[in-house]
Amino acid sequence: MKAEVVRELSTPEIKERLAEERNNLTKLKLNHAISPLDNPRKIGENRKTVARLLTELKKRELAEQLA
Repeated sequence: MKAEVVRELSTPEIKERLAEERNNLTKLKLNHAISPLDNPRKIGENRKTVARLLTELKKRELAEQLA
């Protein structure tokens, strides 16, 4: 998920998507521990998506505090 797409989401959508992505990341890690994934790069991509969502959420929280 690109940063531009994350910025277009509303705050509740970001929180919902964050929960989904964290759950997906956990599943990927567990599956990879049991048997190697076809594309282990998915774990890194998913982790970066979670980071992008958290960054945008934090940015909005700080903007609310300053406003």
